[in-house]
Amino acid sequence: MTDAATGEILTPSQLNTLARSLLEDAFPLVLVEGELGNVSRPASGHLYFTLKDARAQVRCAMFRPKSQWLRFQPREGLKVLARGRLTLYEARGDYQLILDSLEEAGEGALRRAFEALKAKLQAEGLFDASRKRPLPPYVRRLGVVTSPSGAAVRDVLSVLARRFPLLEVEILPVPVQGEGAAAQIVAMLRRAAACGRYDALLLTRGGGSLEDLQAFNDEALARAVAASPVPVVAAVGHETDFSLAEFAADLRAPTPSAAAELLVPDSGELLARLRTLQRRVAALGLHRLQQAAQRTDRAALRLQALRP
Repeated sequence: MTDAATGEILTPSQLNTLARSLLEDAFPLVLVEGELGNVSRPASGHLYFTLKDARAQVRCAMFRPKSQWLRFQPREGLKVLARGRLTLYEARGDYQLILDSLEEAGEGALRRAFEALKAKLQAEGLFDASRKRPLPPYVRRLGVVTSPSGAAVRDVLSVLARRFPLLEVEILPVPVQGEGAAAQIVAMLRRAAACGRYDALLLTRGGGSLEDLQAFNDEALARAVAASPVPVVAAVGHETDFSLAEFAADLRAPTPSAAAELLVPDSGELLARLRTLQRRVAALGLHRLQQAAQRTDRAALRLQALRP
């Protein structure tokens, strides 16, 4: 085979190397939406599949450890949004996508909207550390804004009961996902703040997809959390999940259980501290009594010296 421009004869290896270079230069980074097919995850932990639509398909590869960070299980027929670099596998002459990220197709639009709204609120100063309120040293009554039937509320109540059973806890029930959930959470936060019953509020729910957590990325809810006169602790989803409500809250906890631990002291540690203080007070009282007795003895001696 002769290169028409230079007259150079190329080997298959040279041709594929040249084609790879042209592909990678022309397509440094691409976003492709399509349907998964031929999904394979061998013992190496890498992920291989084709991304297809009704008319064409392209081979894709996602290597470890990125393939192990996925927050969903890739399966045949699932529609996804892939982000990666177009390249060519020189040994076979096949061009393919080497992926940096992979998410369910619906989450792509949600993620972009999330990032845009986050940037807007951050620019307004809504997340600034300077505007966050400190928690009271000892919370006496806590309002927990969450679903009354979810796993999160069970975890929170279990930790609170173990660490500090004297705390008064009231569950303020709200839906945590679905249409209208954000508006109902906003209304509950406002009622809780207006009633003046609570020293702090905990806004929480368990894990889920970005779509499941969408209520907590609502702009009105983020603003309501930031405007609350009562300190708000937020724990939404798993440790790797972040929501706008958490950015706006006075304190963010990685999980519902961790939030409960941050809100109250450990009763055993508190009792030990009280006993230490009790011993210090007793020792100080005894010391002062001894000093007073010594002063009394000296005064009596002076009186006796004046009136022998």
